[in-house]
Amino acid sequence: MPESSGQSGDLKPAAEIDKLIHEPARLLIMAYLYVVESADFVFLVRQTGLTWGNLSAHLSKLEAAGYVDIEKEFVDKKPHTMLHLTEEGRGAFQVYRQSMKQVLDDLPD
Repeated sequence: MPESSGQSGDLKPAAEIDKLIHEPARLLIMAYLYVVESADFVFLVRQTGLTWGNLSAHLSKLEAAGYVDIEKEFVDKKPHTMLHLTEEGRGAFQVYRQSMKQVLDDLPD
């Protein structure tokens, strides 16, 4: 089947996908944080199935990008870590969702 002249434009949304979010573990983290106001570290460990170290490493990357805010405190002398998406992170996730929808909607049947 001949290529249509518009095909190269159809790939543009895929090229613009935020690769930081697109990584499966970080996508899970972003998705969970997107639907809650905030979550603690233990909740994300349980929901994502990631190890403590793996989750911590991915959160560090998301924090460095300005997508996640990490608040550490002590509760009853035990460390407690709360996480939430920043406004930038929430916006980035919304753009990511729209881009993925566009990529999938543009696929031929």
